[in-house]
Amino acid sequence: MIPDDALARIRRYDGRLKAFVRVFDPPLAGEVEAGPTIAIKDLIDIAGVPTGGGARVPLDRNPARHAVVVQRLLQAGWSVVGKTHTVELAYGGWGTNRAVGAPWNPWDAKIHRAPGGSSSGSAVAVAAGLCDAALGSDTGGSVRIPACVCGVVGLKPGRGLVSLTGVHPLAPSLDTVGALARDVATAARVLAIISGPDHAAAIRGPFDAESALTADVRGRRLAAIPLDGLGEVDPDVGRLYLEALDRFRGAGVTIDMARPPHTLEESFTPNGLLMAGEGWRAWGDRVAAHGELMDPWIVRRLEAGRDVSEASLAEVHRQRAQGQAAFHTWLAGYDALLSPTCPIPAPPLAAVDETVSPLSRLTRAANYLDLPGVSVPCGLTSEGLPAGLQILGNPRDEETVVALAAAFERVSGWDGRAPDLSGFA
Repeated sequence: MIPDDALARIRRYDGRLKAFVRVFDPPLAGEVEAGPTIAIKDLIDIAGVPTGGGARVPLDRNPARHAVVVQRLLQAGWSVVGKTHTVELAYGGWGTNRAVGAPWNPWDAKIHRAPGGSSSGSAVAVAAGLCDAALGSDTGGSVRIPACVCGVVGLKPGRGLVSLTGVHPLAPSLDTVGALARDVATAARVLAIISGPDHAAAIRGPFDAESALTADVRGRRLAAIPLDGLGEVDPDVGRLYLEALDRFRGAGVTIDMARPPHTLEESFTPNGLLMAGEGWRAWGDRVAAHGELMDPWIVRRLEAGRDVSEASLAEVHRQRAQGQAAFHTWLAGYDALLSPTCPIPAPPLAAVDETVSPLSRLTRAANYLDLPGVSVPCGLTSEGLPAGLQILGNPRDEETVVALAAAFERVSGWDGRAPDLSGFA
């Protein structure tokens, strides 16, 4: 998509969708001739542009330099068309934001439904065709959740592949940066551009997208969690999941219904404790200074980490290492693990219960266990809302995750479908 077309669509549809907090007209382009268009989650620095972080008081009013991931995209010829909405401080899975507002899930023009969080605006922008791709961050599912409920691809790498320099943290031991796009190939190519060593936390890579996208997956052996091992799942989502497994078998893979040594949901609470404890250490001073201007639910989640001691964090990390070792050993017998991405479709925003986080119930495990993962659209519910198939790979094996996602996409029957935006014009 050329930048002029992206800007025209943004002007036409984003007044109601509210995917963007800031639009660049003209787009921010690198030294190379402008190529595809991308949006950047407003948790990631762009030089000279306030990083809002979903807050009324910006996290950085005037960043001195681009985040490494932004600089690499510009050097590769991508054009940045704007910065997208996020849950405040990226701390929430619904996509709500009582500080600066929440985007509108584009699959329902009549009811304001949850866009998924925390990379809410990035998913909405991609789903609505306002850009070719977008960057998001993922600490407990924040790329995969909004990708799932907005009907796009959300690709989360394992840690150490993509730079976090210039990306504001939530929980440094869990944070990753990933890509959202309408198709697997575009997401994979964005990951290839932003990956590679940065003389800091990124020590791997770069990722070879073309090798992954052309890999033969026939004969690969996958594990899929049976429905009765997933906890409560919406009936439509469960039906679409089982249909997705049948279609996936058509790509030549073998799928065993299998139960991991620990359920995905067992990672939910310890992952949440790390988010609270590390989040308070990162943002406790901000709560003290600006708490009255913040979303009260974000303040409540951060304050839950105030009483998490260093000893408690150390114990969680010890248990995490043990859990990772056991899970990785089990998963080594397979090429990937399959599950629904989210157990429910997007609810009306007015019905959201901020005391629970069901959208992240099956996604947090990838962060806690440090596994690469992707959400790929796998159909629409009876209400016309997207569901996603989650593919989790072995540690550091983003190539297999992408290869399998591309293979599933070809047989999924999704065929690039998109929401009807006539109600948003």
